[in-house]
Amino acid sequence: MTEDAAADDPAAGSPVLVTGGTGTLGRQVVPLLRAVGRPVRVLSRRERAAADGVEYVRGDLLGDPAEAAARLDAALAGVDTVLHLAGGPKGDDAATRLLVAAARRAGVRHLVYISVIGADRIPLGYFRAKHAAEEAVAGSGLPYTLLRAAQFHDLALTVVEKMARLPVVPVPGGVRWQPVDVREVAARLVEAALDGPAGVLPELAGPTVYGMGELTDRYLEARGRSRRRLPVRVPGRIGRAYRAGENLAGTGAEHGRRTWEEFLAERSAA
Repeated sequence: MTEDAAADDPAAGSPVLVTGGTGTLGRQVVPLLRAVGRPVRVLSRRERAAADGVEYVRGDLLGDPAEAAARLDAALAGVDTVLHLAGGPKGDDAATRLLVAAARRAGVRHLVYISVIGADRIPLGYFRAKHAAEEAVAGSGLPYTLLRAAQFHDLALTVVEKMARLPVVPVPGGVRWQPVDVREVAARLVEAALDGPAGVLPELAGPTVYGMGELTDRYLEARGRSRRRLPVRVPGRIGRAYRAGENLAGTGAEHGRRTWEEFLAERSAA
């Protein structure tokens, strides 16, 4: 949607509520919303002063449920569209159910949720919570848009940096990632938010599938370093799911253009 089209939208004057607006993804989404003239309200665990058309309201989706619900009711006043980007190692399902209930009370017209590829297939707590959150959104009765994305380059960097600090780098055999640039995910989410409810969107992943060893090798090359590698087999159901590529984008997925190598080069230059 163009800025002119957004101006013709009767909801364009209402603030968009963004949860997780100060996180890795949110820091990319908020400026894009402002660039098309949408006022933004960010749910934040800390008090922050309003700036550049962005209002911050205090609220913690994982805090005391009664207090969180009251703060959400205030945050959602006058809001038509919500981008739910907040997430963490655990609790995403409970946080999303709380938000969904508040959004229903407020009469929200569009709830946009970011999930992860493989949410219904990888037997890990994080993925299970994401899938439960998806079900909460889809079953809410609210008009919604859901996007499953691959792991961001930023997360891949955090993982390989930690492994590369070891004298011998463990390489989980058969584990492959398809990391995507966070800016491309942000652009897709903002487009979806402005276009209106669309249900489940095609998955969004990076342009290339890498083994974990390849991700680490590219990182070490970019840093001019070397390490010995130790192949490690991931056991059980989790290992089988990763070896089967259950975390990779399926048929009909969309793919970003920015590669892991380009991301590393940009970070090195910075």
